[in-house]
Parts: sequence; C-alpha cells; structure tokens
Amino acid sequence: MKEQNNNNMSRSTPSSLTEQLSPFIVMEVLEKAQSMMSQGEDIVHLEVGEPDFPTPEPIKEALLRAIQDNDTHYTHSLGKISLREAICEHYWSNYRVAISPDQVLVTSGTSPGMLIMFSVLLERGEEIILPDPYYACYPNFINYVGGKPVFIPVAEEDGFKYRPEAIKQHLSPSTRAVLLNSPGNPTGTVFSAADLKDLAQLDTIIIADEIYNGLIYEGEEHTILEYTDQAFVVNGFSKLYAMTGWRLGYVIAPRQYIRAMQIMQQNFFICASSFAQEGGIAALRDCGSDVQRMLEIYNERRLYLLSRLKEMDIATVHDPLGAFYALANVKEYTSDSYRFAFDILEQAKVAVTPGIDFGPNCEGYIRFSYANSLQNIKEGLTRLDDFLKTLR
Repeated sequence: MKEQNNNNMSRSTPSSLTEQLSPFIVMEVLEKAQSMMSQGEDIVHLEVGEPDFPTPEPIKEALLRAIQDNDTHYTHSLGKISLREAICEHYWSNYRVAISPDQVLVTSGTSPGMLIMFSVLLERGEEIILPDPYYACYPNFINYVGGKPVFIPVAEEDGFKYRPEAIKQHLSPSTRAVLLNSPGNPTGTVFSAADLKDLAQLDTIIIADEIYNGLIYEGEEHTILEYTDQAFVVNGFSKLYAMTGWRLGYVIAPRQYIRAMQIMQQNFFICASSFAQEGGIAALRDCGSDVQRMLEIYNERRLYLLSRLKEMDIATVHDPLGAFYALANVKEYTSDSYRFAFDILEQAKVAVTPGIDFGPNCEGYIRFSYANSLQNIKEGLTRLDDFLKTLR
C-alpha cells in the first residue's frame, strides 16, 4: 500500500479524465489575435460570438438595487422562485407552453447547466446523437461524463438540418437523446415548426439548446416544448440580452430529473448569483424594446455580411436565419481550415473561426460572427476579399 501511495504522489501529469477534452479553437484564434494587437497590429475580430452591445439599462439597474438591498446571499438551489416564475411566463407568452417553476433549474451560465443535464442523463457508454457541424463544447461535456457522442453529418444543401431518416438509422438501444441547436452555432440554422414536430416524434428524449432563441430574422420562432414534454431545454441570458459576463442560464427539464439535478447543483455550484438573478427577471420583463433594437441592428449586419460573401462566391446555399453567425464555404481555397484561419489572421489581420472547430463535416468552412459593428464588418470583409484575390 505504501508503494502504491508513493507512485500516486510521484505522478506529475493531469488526470486521464482531462485528456479527452479538446481545445476550444476559437479561443486560440482570439488569444493569437490579442497577442498580435499587443504588438501594435490592427485586428478585426469576427471570430467570437459575444454581443458587442452593453447590457440594457433595466438589467443593470435591477442588479444595483439588489446589491443596495443586500440581496447578496445564497438563493434556493433551483434559483429564485421569482426568476423561475418569470421564465415560465416567458415561455407561456412567447410560445403558449405551460411549464412549472419546479421544472426550472437556474444555473451560472448554460455550461454548468449542460454539465448537470448530461450527468443526470447518461450512464457510461450511453449515446447522444449530435449533428456535425456542432457547437464545439458538446462532445467534451458528453465524453467527460462517460457518454458517447454519435455524429450525423448534416449537409449545406439541407441548410445543415437533420434528415429524420438519418437519425432513425443511428438510433440504438444505447441512444439516450437527440440534441438540436436552433438557432444554431456555427450555422445560423433555424428549425421550423415542421422540423421540430418530426424530431418530437422520435422515440427518444430531445435536448434543445435554445440559447439563441429570440435572435431570428425570418419566419416564426418555436421551442421544442411546443411539441413534446419529454425534452430538456437549455437557455439563458448571455446572447439575447448581451449578458455574457453575468453567467446566468437555466435548464427546463422533465420533472423526474429535477431532484437529481438539484442535488448536483447543491454540491457543485450551490446556486446562481443572487443579484444576477434579479437582472434576469428584469431582462425577461422589461427589455423587449432593447432586444428589438439589437435584433434590427444584427439583421442589418447579417444582410450586409451575406451580400459580401455572395460577391466573393463563398456564401452557403441557404442564408443563415438566426443567431449571429454565418459560415463561408472556402473549399475552393483550402482543405485545412485551421491553417487557413491563421493565414487570414496573420496576413489579412482578420480573426475568423476555422470550421474544423465545429466538427470534421465543417472542414472547408470558416465562421464569421456579426456580433461586431457594421464598420468593422465592412473593414474585415474588404481585407478578406483582398486576401482571397491573392489566392485566385
């Protein structure tokens, strides 16, 4: 026993649990860009999906009131009942979906919510079906808790949407859930009511990452909860309300999972920030006009970006209709999007995200975020166009 303890103490490497986690490449691009800026380089940032707007005033005022009122202590582990009620009101008023506050877990951002959700869903070796391309962190969460991601390539020609027959071919006794992200990152894809109905008819749980709901520019907005109650919804305040640094999200879950999720929250996170939760209430109840203003500006940027990508002949077949991302098909120029993104950064001084960050099926694409000023988007695309001309 003494020899075993000595061997354990002599190990100087991180645990094997961390070895299966892949880097988040967009952050590597950002960090390289920041390093170049520190050397005096002028970099246009089109890589990071973070709203460039300030958090709306009613939200900031609610937080300041909470602090002044000494609302700085632990809350209920599920979250303040007032916030959970406001979330339920939001889903009723927007989608006519009735959920109960005891189905809502408020978290310190959506990432802890996903970690808790996958932990209570998955036994070792059980599977989650994902589209490829996908948000880069999904497989890391699934692998970390011992699950297995199963990837289904989705095609540009289909608007990067699942084909139901492809999902059915991948369903197995080990399948625990099918995950969808609408509006999507990195694709900007929005699932229609018909798409969601088809998914809801599958004989499995649906996980819907709806963090970009509200950022839709054409057509109607929907939630998976309109079509099934056997679904987990991941949502939050970062994107729609320009609250990334507030770290406030939530998961809506079937009741049979909530107690297990609550126990995980109690042990690992205690609760979300008390005063940030007051900001969340203000966001849901008092910031409709702020959201509408930001949405109109995002759409102006989207339309300009798409027009320029089409001029450069690198636009995708279908326009992205949601979130604040667009993919560009650069297969004519490269089969190594990682190297290509860094070439663009180093030579054109424009930061973009390589498609490979979002899965093998996204190789040959680069992702743009239009969560930046129209002036910067114009400058960045002019630089990119000049760069591409040197390759033609």
